[in-house]
Amino acid sequence: MIYVILGTKAQLIKMAPIMALMQERGIDYRFIFTGQHQETIDALRDNFSVKPPDIILHTGRDITSIPAMLWWVIKIVVATLRKRREMFPIRTGVVLIHGDTFSTLLGAIMGKLAGLKIAHVESGLRSFNIFHPFPEELTRLATFYLSDIYFCPGRWAVNNLAGIRGLKIDTGFNTLLDAVRLMREQFHRANAEIPNYPYCVVSTHRFENIFSASRLKRVIALVEQIAVQYRVLFVLHPVTSRKLEQFGLMARVKNNPRIELRPRYDYIKFLKLVSGAQFLATDGGSNQEECAYLGKPCLLLRGATERQEGLGYNVIISKYDSNVVSNFLQGYSSFVGQSLLKAESPSQIILDHLLMMDSHPKVANV
Repeated sequence: MIYVILGTKAQLIKMAPIMALMQERGIDYRFIFTGQHQETIDALRDNFSVKPPDIILHTGRDITSIPAMLWWVIKIVVATLRKRREMFPIRTGVVLIHGDTFSTLLGAIMGKLAGLKIAHVESGLRSFNIFHPFPEELTRLATFYLSDIYFCPGRWAVNNLAGIRGLKIDTGFNTLLDAVRLMREQFHRANAEIPNYPYCVVSTHRFENIFSASRLKRVIALVEQIAVQYRVLFVLHPVTSRKLEQFGLMARVKNNPRIELRPRYDYIKFLKLVSGAQFLATDGGSNQEECAYLGKPCLLLRGATERQEGLGYNVIISKYDSNVVSNFLQGYSSFVGQSLLKAESPSQIILDHLLMMDSHPKVANV
């Protein structure tokens, strides 16, 4: 049996191609949802035609604060201890987890408590700085030591796991490549309200950028610098919106005539909006990869990144330096790259290896 444990929007986007592929091939799997994120999850499942979760461990609001996170972790660990027979009715197989969130670490712990093998997708990524990104770098390190199988998006990621026991498999690229490819095929049905004038897209939501007033002000100052030269579509995550209000910055952004606030979209609409933009300015690691695969210029609103996709090619790390931002704005067109969407499917590589490791029953109407 393959158990898929995830809890965030980014994880669902990157795991959906594997899940959809299993459904297409009639391979049984069990979907356990930790509930770390609730908003737009159903829309994302609809985007990829992924089945509903078999088990939901938390319902309610997104987990966005440290106190809520601690209580949520305790709640899920206790639920796992009490209900592990219900959650894991077949005690052979593998637990598939993804990335660097608390849901990743929880999934690894849950699988270990159930006595199952742990397979980590998007494994081996490192920034080698525990504060950038924080707490994701620490989460990855802990997950490495709980995992048994490592699906790594490139040779660099494989090499980062030197000294850690387990089976390492190079998938070439991240499964996000398959997600982007699937969504591009559906652009015709996505109404993303594309402007009829040149624009760029901005998106920021990472913990290190929004959870203190001084850091969020630093990011907003860079967005305002961008807006002097280019019309900005600022896609607001709910948590970012709340922090802008909390720190008294929302009016500052709203009153800038060069900045248009947009709600967070489902995945198809967001990708279509980015595809039509001159460039993307973001702090999202997934956004960095999407731009690398699309060949879209990307200004990373971070001090460091654990990902290699597009670096020095079409992705520039701002390091929060206005001079770096200025240079990017003046020459962003030189960072237009070639699309990588014709590359081999990482999701297919992962599924093929899982099926070689074990035999999984096929069922109808998965």
